[in-house]
Amino acid sequence: MKEKLATQIELPEGFTVRGATLADAGAATEMFNVWMQRIAGQDDLADANILREDWESPQFDPERDIRLVFSPKGQLVGYIEVWTISKPPVHPWIWGRVHPDFGGLGIGTALLTWAEEHASRVLPDLEPDLRFAPRTGSLRIAEGSKKLFEDNGFNRIRSSFEMRIVMNEAPLVPAWPEGITLETGSHEEIPAIYTAFRESFRDHFGHIEEPFEEGLARFTHFMKSDGNDPSMWFLAFDGDELAGISLCRPEGYSETDMGWVNILGVRRPWRKHGLGLALLQHSFAEFYKRGKRKAGLGVDAENLTGALRLYEKAGMHVHLAFDTYEKTIREGREISVESLAE
Repeated sequence: MKEKLATQIELPEGFTVRGATLADAGAATEMFNVWMQRIAGQDDLADANILREDWESPQFDPERDIRLVFSPKGQLVGYIEVWTISKPPVHPWIWGRVHPDFGGLGIGTALLTWAEEHASRVLPDLEPDLRFAPRTGSLRIAEGSKKLFEDNGFNRIRSSFEMRIVMNEAPLVPAWPEGITLETGSHEEIPAIYTAFRESFRDHFGHIEEPFEEGLARFTHFMKSDGNDPSMWFLAFDGDELAGISLCRPEGYSETDMGWVNILGVRRPWRKHGLGLALLQHSFAEFYKRGKRKAGLGVDAENLTGALRLYEKAGMHVHLAFDTYEKTIREGREISVESLAE
């Protein structure tokens, strides 16, 4: 008998499928890194704990929301996850990998078909006039992924970049706008930081305003994870007002010898005065003090607020390009941000 997914899509003889547990994070990270090394010549994740932190997100259930495919010899060869925890979940995020030695067997198609149906289970909970369109994506240079998405009805809608800077000498000293003071954050300030984050990212493509407490719970989970260090949370104040934030990790997700700017945001009233650039340059300087000679971040390639130009001005370059794909399951009213005219 052939193993079947819930959608009756068949896997090759002897292959098995199940949900995930935290104990699977090590094998999954190893498989992701094999894929990434073949495609881009670098690891995907530096530590399996990064993946475990994702799986432990509030309302995400690895057993329910992940499918793992194993070869007849017990090797993990396929993975897919479905995120429907944002409220309302009109654009569920789907992300997966197939071991490069096991391509062409239909595993990717089986997993993507399952993911689409798993994501669609939330449709009865949505307002009937809302557009519903799951999204997925991969490295631009991953031709196999692109073909898989297009063959299954997904269309490219957006690109994003991982940008990096190499610091052969100490970064420039930032020029702070008048009246701005800088502090480092703490766990006690997470609610205030989250509030500034929400306001800063309201103008970003795809943003959907979700219930405050649910968003705060998820934000707090990641801010308190092992990879975060409050001494690398830089808060720019104008008097008592939190004007901008640069929330950094002392190590990158894929490389431990680089720093990572996780979130850089400036609230609307303080934009176009150089605050974003000053926060970024200060972050680079802190990485440099800690012995990091590289830093990275992620950005929407068509960012609505001009972030890409800011990062290029700071001396960053595109390291990797990612493409996002979308499949419309139900037409309707789009509630995510698509332009600043909204």
